[in-house]
Amino acid sequence: MQSKATTPDQYINELPDDRKVVMQKLREVVLANLPKGFKEMMGYGMLGYSVPHEIYPNGYHCNPKDPLPFFGMASQKNTINIYHMAVYADKKLYDWFVSEYPKHCKSKLDMGKSCVRFKKLDDIPYELIGELCTKVSVEQWIEMYEKNLKR
Repeated sequence: MQSKATTPDQYINELPDDRKVVMQKLREVVLANLPKGFKEMMGYGMLGYSVPHEIYPNGYHCNPKDPLPFFGMASQKNTINIYHMAVYADKKLYDWFVSEYPKHCKSKLDMGKSCVRFKKLDDIPYELIGELCTKVSVEQWIEMYEKNLKR
């Protein structure tokens, strides 16, 4: 279920009211905590934060016309999802997140490779997500991305 919205504001405004509040709060947490250099944009039908071409001209290897994705969030049919690429690329960061999650959230962690799904809207660990956003700078993400791409 990908959105056709072309701006983050349009994306959020098209959501049902209960989702709108949650996604706006998530957006504020991410914007307040992401290191400088990441740029908010729409990508892959969701709200995303990427390394712009001005910083990383190579872009994303799957489509170099796209900026290098880093973090995304989406309102899906039954869940709100966040996608943090460094959690997938860095085992140490993954382990940190998995160990911290139960300290911030009552529900069981529902996680894929880089995707964390939240079924209960009132059980989203905003503080933990904010802290996760601070963990990787643009420079660190580019280095991690290139290292993993060469494998």
